[in-house]
Amino acid sequence: MPSLDDIARFQTSLSSDDVAWLHALVTDWQIIADLSFADLVLWIPDAEAKGMWAGAQIRPTTGPTTLFEDVAGTFMPSGRIDEIEEALTSGEIVAERIAELPDGRRVRVELIPVTHDGRTIAVISRRSAESALRTASTLEAAYFEAAGELAEMIRRGEFPVPGSRSDLADSLRVGDGFVRTNAAGTVRYASPNAMSAYRRLGLVGDLVGTQLGHVTSGLVDRRPTDRGARGILGGDASTEAEIENSAASLLLRVIPLRSDGHRSGALILLRDVTELRLRERELVSKEATIREIHHRVKNNLQTVAALLRLQGRRMELPEARAALDDAVRRVGSIALVHETLSQSFDDSVAFDDIADRLLRTVLDVAEETSGAGRVSAERIGSFGMLPGAVATPLAMVLTELIQNAAAHAFGEQGGTLTLAVNRIRDRVRLRVSDDGKGLPADFDPAGSLGLSIVTTLVEGELHGSLAFEPRFGGGTTVAISLNV
Repeated sequence: MPSLDDIARFQTSLSSDDVAWLHALVTDWQIIADLSFADLVLWIPDAEAKGMWAGAQIRPTTGPTTLFEDVAGTFMPSGRIDEIEEALTSGEIVAERIAELPDGRRVRVELIPVTHDGRTIAVISRRSAESALRTASTLEAAYFEAAGELAEMIRRGEFPVPGSRSDLADSLRVGDGFVRTNAAGTVRYASPNAMSAYRRLGLVGDLVGTQLGHVTSGLVDRRPTDRGARGILGGDASTEAEIENSAASLLLRVIPLRSDGHRSGALILLRDVTELRLRERELVSKEATIREIHHRVKNNLQTVAALLRLQGRRMELPEARAALDDAVRRVGSIALVHETLSQSFDDSVAFDDIADRLLRTVLDVAEETSGAGRVSAERIGSFGMLPGAVATPLAMVLTELIQNAAAHAFGEQGGTLTLAVNRIRDRVRLRVSDDGKGLPADFDPAGSLGLSIVTTLVEGELHGSLAFEPRFGGGTTVAISLNV
């Protein structure tokens, strides 16, 4: 189905400003369809005056549709659309009439010219099923009246109202809550949903006949805002806002209405979002609690590491001191993950920073304690975001591999350690390579506590695969593959 841009560019002579106006119209015309209980089709004149193109369409959310098939993109030649061409030529609304469709169904059709910069650039066909019309209820009568005023504003080029729009404008619907005020800001009609929302806000009595801005300002808490409730609900300008007190939260959208060039009131759409805001606050509270837990775990692990380090200094046996140093290093790698999680808003961490810090700190400590030469390190590729359940064991794996390489792979001349990462969606492959001495002939990873920990974590906890390989050109490569 061709888009409005495609039709306007290739089939019409509309200017870019005209097309932008039509875009703004169709962005906001769901309100008119809902208030009218009718389908809307935007008809644009052909560049060669041979007929009209259906540029866009919308169905109502408040009633049945008469558009069972999409018509956008279709062409109607002159002679079959006399009423549409009449509205285009005269610039006047063509009153509602009965039309019979090819399948025998009868619909009511009204034609609204779209005016921009004093010119009629398109026509809106508004149609509803004949059987759907009956004596209107009070709510329907208020809907129809507001729809008629918006139609007149479209004809005069006063709707859509210029200005920026937010996601709030697109989220509110007529059925959520509807209030109609007059030019003085007095409520003429409030839908049942709107009354329910205001009663939850604390209203006692009826809205009809009251000054909406005055009533609302008396219900909401005094909070710092750009404009008070009276200014927001005065109906002078199109605006969007959220009002709340300790009992409820409401989303509001105000659409000014004009008649004969003068302000005639406003149409206010609103929705009760109290439960949504409560859930958001609960989530924020839970996220803060989780971050605090990670922060406290990190502090506790750092305390444990400090105690082990203190105990190691009192050890006389070099083997015992080295074992405690290894334990301090392992606890520190876990603390590093929890430190990152304590600063995150979810249970995922940017693991590249953790890997880089491990490369620096583990190699610096190893250089001081082992007496080996300077070891340079680099990371190639990116881990991206990893879940905390994967990041913690993987940090320990990297710590052991970096420490093992620094302690056993290099001599006094030092060398280079490379961490290469390749991630494709949820599959991560990493290779820790050194250009050192290479694997001994009798190499057995089970003979080393650190490599036994690596094997257990990769295969048991991360459900990945692990391989120790000679590096091309000398040295060792440890290849790990896992799903995250």
